[in-house]
Amino acid sequence: MSLFENDEYRWRETYFVLIEEGNRPSGKALQDALAELGGRYQVGEPAVNEEGLVESLTLYSPDDNSAMDVTYLEGEEVIEQRTELADELKQSATNDEERAVLARLPSCNARLDVYHFEQVNYFGDEDEEEEFLDPGSLLIVLERLAELCGGIAIDPQTGSPLP
Repeated sequence: MSLFENDEYRWRETYFVLIEEGNRPSGKALQDALAELGGRYQVGEPAVNEEGLVESLTLYSPDDNSAMDVTYLEGEEVIEQRTELADELKQSATNDEERAVLARLPSCNARLDVYHFEQVNYFGDEDEEEEFLDPGSLLIVLERLAELCGGIAIDPQTGSPLP
């Protein structure tokens, strides 16, 4: 079940990890890589295709009052995003790291979408929500996904790669 269908969570933002289609992880590899992050995360059972490659996975970070849905996507939408990102980076790349990302972009033809959710907490009056979201768990997961898949983690708000 997607967290979009869970009233205990509210969607906050979506990040991307651009990858090569051939680096799509198996559901087991993704589950194992995220489980290695330690007890801070509760990793769900992945949805996989007939070859065992990941389609989606949900993980929770209770200490950070957050959770994430990770989904795999390929096709025209990814190619369009890659092209737009390359155009932006061509104009703004100022250091070797950004130029290295620019050089890798043409081979990225798939992505992992990471939907970040905040756990909704109510104390007393249900109309008074308090925010306890810590983005640290998201950044750790993005780094692990990029490492696992040889990908590029992207902050879509700025259109820039994450370090």
